[in-house]
Amino acid sequence: MDVTNPLLYALPFFITLIIVEIVLSVKHDRHLYYWNDFFASVSMGAGATILASFTKIASIGIFFFLFEVFKPVRMELLGYESLGWAWYVWIICQLLDDHNYYWYHRLSHTVRLFWAAHIVHHSSENFNLGSGIRNGWFTLFYKPMFWLWMPIVGFEPIMLATCLGIQAIYQFHLHTKSVPNLGFFEKFMNTPRQHQVHHSCNLEYLDKNHGGFLNIFDRIYGSHLALDEKIEPKFGVIHPPNSFNPLIIATHEFKNIWMDVKKSKSVKEAFMSIFGPPGWSADGSTKTAREIQRAMRDGIELKPTEIVS
Repeated sequence: MDVTNPLLYALPFFITLIIVEIVLSVKHDRHLYYWNDFFASVSMGAGATILASFTKIASIGIFFFLFEVFKPVRMELLGYESLGWAWYVWIICQLLDDHNYYWYHRLSHTVRLFWAAHIVHHSSENFNLGSGIRNGWFTLFYKPMFWLWMPIVGFEPIMLATCLGIQAIYQFHLHTKSVPNLGFFEKFMNTPRQHQVHHSCNLEYLDKNHGGFLNIFDRIYGSHLALDEKIEPKFGVIHPPNSFNPLIIATHEFKNIWMDVKKSKSVKEAFMSIFGPPGWSADGSTKTAREIQRAMRDGIELKPTEIVS
């Protein structure tokens, strides 16, 4: 078994926990799972797993390539070939991995092309362990670029790949409503309660809590928001795909981007339709999440047609 991919060890536990949650939901929350939605999540997750078996090999290959190519540069400028395998290097690697993940995740919400790939994970209107495996297919192609600098500065590629796997394992349990407030850990860890905020489409909650296993980077960069007991999360996206077809779920926002590009009147408008924040419009007729939240703070009432993020 590939030691650089801890997910292979965790997969049986993921499946077991999903089954347990389904069984418990029959008695305690019959609206937690809907079969069409669940099978859509399984289909998306299976597709992502198959595709990841190829992209992971390519990513590790690139990590090794960069690690070796920049080895003489590190020796010349920094005086070392590798940062090594010491326990504290592992800790630093995992912390930097979380920082990389934060920016990968935040930009996946604030750059429309990336959001088109990432929206898959948010497209379910249910919040459960099953929806946690509803992963996008196209995120796998751009995600590694946020980690490329680490083998360049000397982190061992195997260490880096392992930390990425540990990160993914931790995030699985975030997709449940069964875990209560964790008290002290809520101050620095990303928890299921905080992830409920992230997965909701309430206007107050848009684009919050992007962290992986920590919330400290959300706090540093101003995107942290605790769950408000007075605001019940509404899960999903503002304009869902309204389909359980995996192909539609995976591509519907790319189709919307293409339609906006065709309507663009300039190169700038076309560029912003692709790389601007979701909700951007040249004439201001639709609003981004930041603009929506600013209007709410200022007491400005928006028209339903302005809210498309």
